[in-house]
Amino acid sequence: MEKNLITGLSNPLVKQVRSLKHKKARDESGLFLVEGIHHVGEALEAKWEAESILYAPDLLSSRYARDLVVRLGAKTQPVSAQVMESLADKENPQGILAVMRQRRFQFSSLPPPSKSVALVSPQDPGNVGTILRTMDAAGADVLFLLDGGVDVYHPTVIRSSMGTLFWKPIIQTSFDEFIQWARARKCQLIGTSAHGDVDYHTLVPQLPWALVLGNEQKGLSSEQTSACDVTVSLPMKGRVSSLNLAVAAGVLLYALNV
Repeated sequence: MEKNLITGLSNPLVKQVRSLKHKKARDESGLFLVEGIHHVGEALEAKWEAESILYAPDLLSSRYARDLVVRLGAKTQPVSAQVMESLADKENPQGILAVMRQRRFQFSSLPPPSKSVALVSPQDPGNVGTILRTMDAAGADVLFLLDGGVDVYHPTVIRSSMGTLFWKPIIQTSFDEFIQWARARKCQLIGTSAHGDVDYHTLVPQLPWALVLGNEQKGLSSEQTSACDVTVSLPMKGRVSSLNLAVAAGVLLYALNV
């Protein structure tokens, strides 16, 4: 039986969905939001668990999206265009939004990666999502988020990852535990520093390797740099002293992917 269209902005389900825009609600519930046809489709194709799918019939023009709604049946809930617009992060929403259950990956369940990226306390969710997208393009296997930083289920991470968040394991751990894991697997740690040992053009990495990047403001500390097997630098030919974190990661991932 088709469910009644939700039109009220104070409906309990609508209020729950709206609360998931905040980290506290995501942490307490273990849920998060996925907005847009491509991202919802990627999450479902990757077999992440959906709690509910909200869709606005008046906004949903994509045949693919309508097929998703039909396929999910019992978990779907129609809402008015006004409700969807109140929940969406972007103007002119595509008419579909999913409430998904979070996944927590552990070292013990991780297949041995040959190429990975470790970010120390990243602060910008757009950078984290973009790095995930670049990892997918360059063939890196795993992302490590070390010593806190961005909430991996922040809407901007999901949006800027273009769905790759659902296909790449993300391990959230401490820097020290990551180092122990890497040492046990003889993983070459390639740090990044303005005063790196070698120019990035000249380094021939040894598999398995992990590219280690500090956060946007501080970079890697001297202790973290010392924990790496080698450090690389990107030459700055203009007036700037550094690149955006995601841009630097992209340059290095392609340079190392030899």
